[in-house]
Amino acid sequence: MTAAQADLVRSELDLPEGLSLDTPRVEDGAAIWRIARDSKTLDLNSSYSYLLWCRDFAATSVVARDADGGPVGFITGYVRPERPETLVVWQVAVDHAWRGHGLAATLLDGLVKRVAAIGVRGIETTITPDNTASNRLFTSFAERHEAPLEREVLFHGGLFPDGAHEPEVLYRIGPFGPRGPRADRT
Repeated sequence: MTAAQADLVRSELDLPEGLSLDTPRVEDGAAIWRIARDSKTLDLNSSYSYLLWCRDFAATSVVARDADGGPVGFITGYVRPERPETLVVWQVAVDHAWRGHGLAATLLDGLVKRVAAIGVRGIETTITPDNTASNRLFTSFAERHEAPLEREVLFHGGLFPDGAHEPEVLYRIGPFGPRGPRADRT
């Protein structure tokens, strides 16, 4: 990507200076795992699983890189096998130093814009009721793109074998238009 193309992407997505969006690589797995661990809000998966995400689901995931190329935020996702027009957002996390700059929203906008090219017309994610930041992120995404938003409990807390777990509320956003979220809203 040329400097001019990077500037265009930055301006279209309101990306803070010095950051770029990229497809994750296997060598990003350890940094992504650390960002997830340090978030203190995500259910931390094994470090091995983050390596697999960066290998097997790179096309449906995104990483924000600082000027040195290191990951400072990420979204992992996959296309639902039964609904290939639906992107499931698995995890969203931003390094503490970059919080408060709208990076999570920029990552989500950038990822959805990219996967629209492969036919994605909606997204799903689950959020626990106590996760105010994620609730706000996905609600504002739906509002910004004028997309329908439905919520329903997908997994009640009693289904989890490890004890007290909040219910996981399914957020279903979309469908988007034929070319993805509205370009004038990103």
